[in-house]
Amino acid sequence: MDLLIDKADYILTLDNERRIIKDGSIVIEDGTISCIGKTDDIRKKYSKKQFEQVIEGHHRLVSPGFVNCHVHAHEHLARGLGPNDLRTGNHLLEWLYPYYGSLDADDEYIAAKIACLDMIKSGTTCFIDVGVTNVDSLGKAVTETGIRAIIGRRIMDKPPENIPEKWRPGLKESLYFGSVRSALKETDENILRWNGAEKDRIRAWVILNGKQTCSDELYVKGSELSQKRKVGFYFHMASSIEEAKLFERDTGDWPITHLDKLGVLRPEVLMAHVVALKDEEVKLLKNRGSKVCFCPGTAVKEAKGATAIGKFPELLSAGVTVSLGCDGASAAGSFDMVRQIYLVSTIFRDARMDPRIVPPEQGLEMGTINGARSLLWNDQIGSLEAGKKADMILFDTSRLDWLPMIDPVRNLVYSADGHSIDTTIIDGKVVVENGRAKFVNEKELTDQAQQRMTTILKKGGVKAVHAWPIV
Repeated sequence: MDLLIDKADYILTLDNERRIIKDGSIVIEDGTISCIGKTDDIRKKYSKKQFEQVIEGHHRLVSPGFVNCHVHAHEHLARGLGPNDLRTGNHLLEWLYPYYGSLDADDEYIAAKIACLDMIKSGTTCFIDVGVTNVDSLGKAVTETGIRAIIGRRIMDKPPENIPEKWRPGLKESLYFGSVRSALKETDENILRWNGAEKDRIRAWVILNGKQTCSDELYVKGSELSQKRKVGFYFHMASSIEEAKLFERDTGDWPITHLDKLGVLRPEVLMAHVVALKDEEVKLLKNRGSKVCFCPGTAVKEAKGATAIGKFPELLSAGVTVSLGCDGASAAGSFDMVRQIYLVSTIFRDARMDPRIVPPEQGLEMGTINGARSLLWNDQIGSLEAGKKADMILFDTSRLDWLPMIDPVRNLVYSADGHSIDTTIIDGKVVVENGRAKFVNEKELTDQAQQRMTTILKKGGVKAVHAWPIV
């Protein structure tokens, strides 16, 4: 037999009963959980000698791996890029788009591999990327690091009316497709090549950049392609009040209302951000079954207004599936999902002065089982149950931030962070052990990343901006 996690202090199952197993063990065979329960019961069925590997669970808490529902993997060489006082639109047009257009296939591979390493070491076992230029580069990084992922080509076909002066010649053509047909042709090719790869550890969806960067035709035809290929449909939407107003200016409707008129909203749709939402659109999303990914780190860092106008508590109360995402390293800064869970479990309580809003248990659900539902993968991941894929993380609870252990969920959400993760298991394979990645040369990779970042900024004509002088 493959692997035994023996006598863990706590196992957070996230099953339908939300059981927390104290003094529990897990048996993993062929990448799947074959048995989970109290250690005494497991030992009646199995002997340690039967297993190829035994992980001792003393001072360990086992949780489902986190599901990060909004990632820009190729932004990992742009962390800290741009002034700190920019709105999202300026940040994208003046800083990130020139950066995107300067990446070659090798740059995207290194950036994506760094992102994957960052995620597996901080507890993310599955993610969806909102689209890169070189899908094969991202696919290669996912393959090598062992993480589970949904990948695709970022597509948009509506350039800004006024092209920023700092854009180099040819940048617009490298970012935007000239036609809906050419955009979806490349998307379809990537789906056929990557969907189901690595024994279904990698999937591929139809992915639009979204918001006002895409035409109505692209939304409609993209939706049709996702239905034809029986995959999900994913894009940014209603990220801020400013963006929503621009969308209304162009279409005559608030974003979610307009998408519904186009016939785009359905259960296979996942939208990132969705900060600017009207009351009636909450019910609309519930009725259509569409999913929402909230990125609290980006929202509070970039002043999107989530605590002022966001309706995430209302979405949750209505039964809409709301998950969590870390966004890009340039947008939010951190890829630690524990930080996102902490934020969603605190900011609305304070904003509305109600300690009952988004309790820590619900925050943890958003980072695990809700994420799995958002990615249409909850039949296999998101909870620890017999028959599901063995995607799990082991926290070292001997650390000071975990002591004393009175309530494991509150300790995880309010006190710990992803750096207390000792072991990460994906598809039954240990990919992080004793805090170190098993299949990545971390030093070599980080050295490459720093060198490439300098070259990329020069190619894009982008200079780093600092609030304080560096001498």
